[in-house]
Amino acid sequence: MSRLFAALVRHGDYHQLEDTPSAHQPFPLNTDGEGHARRAAKVLAEILGQHGWSLLPLFNTSRMLRAWQTARIMADELERMGVVSAPITLQSFDELAERCVGSAANLTRKQIEEVVRQDPRFNDLPHDWKTNGHVQLPFQGAESLMQSGHRVATYLTRVMSELASTVDTDSLKVFVGHGASIRHAAYHLGVMDYDEVRKYSMSHGKPVILEYIADDHWKHVAGEWKIRSRYRDRID
Repeated sequence: MSRLFAALVRHGDYHQLEDTPSAHQPFPLNTDGEGHARRAAKVLAEILGQHGWSLLPLFNTSRMLRAWQTARIMADELERMGVVSAPITLQSFDELAERCVGSAANLTRKQIEEVVRQDPRFNDLPHDWKTNGHVQLPFQGAESLMQSGHRVATYLTRVMSELASTVDTDSLKVFVGHGASIRHAAYHLGVMDYDEVRKYSMSHGKPVILEYIADDHWKHVAGEWKIRSRYRDRID
């Protein structure tokens, strides 16, 4: 029976607003981010060559521009290297988005905390609200990191289960999304403990490879998570 693998890729670095917890920012990759995307393509080419896997020619991305750009650069590089014989196409999905902070989108951290403080319906936010997986901001449309991870995990499982019966050779499917929601998805998929979710991050453009196994089981087979720096406080 053919094996099926998912390459989970965090988009490259981008022009992010300072001290702004929302990852739903519509800005493009910066120069470093473009380099991250090219590096991701090189890593994937090496993995494919090492294992003899086939690359599925449809990349799934989030709807954020930086994710789409990362996937497009990766696709162009892989085509240039001759890894695929047909053009790679992209398709974007809401389900691969990063955690949503709802109506607080693109407010600064200080503004969010002040809005909550001034609203008599809400208690003050805990000091670790940005990274605590269970905290859901009290705003319309907001979700917790764990909820975003469950959304991504459910989507990945659905896509891979549908593909499993269609591939006739060991194959790799590429998903380009966002670090925090992918990491929390890894917990829901059973390939990361909860304590590890807060310990680790994802490097830009360094794929993590999971194998999809029958009955919706997953296994981490390649690619390393990144030890989270306690000195940086960026979202996604």
